Amino acid sequence: MTNSSATVLTLLILWALLLLAVMELLRARLVLSGAVAGPEFKPDNANLSPFMQRLARAQSNCVEGLPLFGGLLLVALVSHRSAVTDGLTPWLLAARLVQSCAHLASLSVVAVNARFAAFVVQLVIAFYWCWALLVT
Repeated sequence: MTNSSATVLTLLILWALLLLAVMELLRARLVLSGAVAGPEFKPDNANLSPFMQRLARAQSNCVEGLPLFGGLLLVALVSHRSAVTDGLTPWLLAARLVQSCAHLASLSVVAVNARFAAFVVQLVIAFYWCWALLVT
């Protein structure tokens, strides 16, 4: 890839896909072991372990964020203004990974606060990109 924005956009998509793949592999293992019948799965994994519920939510968070964060990266790329986004893309990706990993790790106060802080970093970056893309 030629620039950071394209690379990070691809990595954000890959991260969402990886979380989905892990969830589906774990679900397949549950079905094959006879622990759960296939039709019993709920989209949020509410009838499964707390980890599986956190995994479903972490994956959903990634998918929910893609139109916002990925959309801004795409606007920058197609308008040939990726210089606006390139500098902060590593920070956006790092914040997304921290948010997801904190989500997967625990629901403790520390983990929830870490998740929230990582999300705030992403929001600040996104608002800055909106402003910069509109005024430059």
